[in-house]
Amino acid sequence: MHSLARLAADRIHVEGAEEEEEEEEEEQMLLVAAAVSVAGAEQARLDRIAKRNASRIYLTRPTLLPSPRHGTPWTALHASQSNRAFITTMGFDVDTFNFILWSGFGVKWYEEPLLCPDATGGGSCPGRRSLDAAGALGLTLHYLNSTMQEISLQEIFALIPSTVSQYINHCLNILLPIL
Repeated sequence: MHSLARLAADRIHVEGAEEEEEEEEEEQMLLVAAAVSVAGAEQARLDRIAKRNASRIYLTRPTLLPSPRHGTPWTALHASQSNRAFITTMGFDVDTFNFILWSGFGVKWYEEPLLCPDATGGGSCPGRRSLDAAGALGLTLHYLNSTMQEISLQEIFALIPSTVSQYINHCLNILLPIL
């Protein structure tokens, strides 16, 4: 009898160990399933981002030259004071460009408020403008004289898209009464 009870106890112990092992395997499988599910969701999120970014065709600050006022194609062209370069890109020679600049464009560029959403009172913030008056006039004349896309202007002047659009609109309003 004693050995029969021992056999029954051993069998119960073995069955209990098997149940524990099955429970552990089930927990492991649930953990693996959860990990696969999380990894799949993360991959789907990354795929959506990649698909969305592929359709974005605009430049951001890190992809442009560091300063719109130094070392850009525009600053090199302006510094050259070459009539041929000015006429080719902006439709005016150097003297005419400077005449427009000094006939009120430069003063208005610095004095007329340019909306600065982060400026208190929404006033003008000329010290924070990415371009000086000559750069702003150059940007506008490039825009008016060229068939290039705005992305090329962004690269030439090292400006983000919203700044290019804002500056062109502002400068056209300045130029209208001057011309």
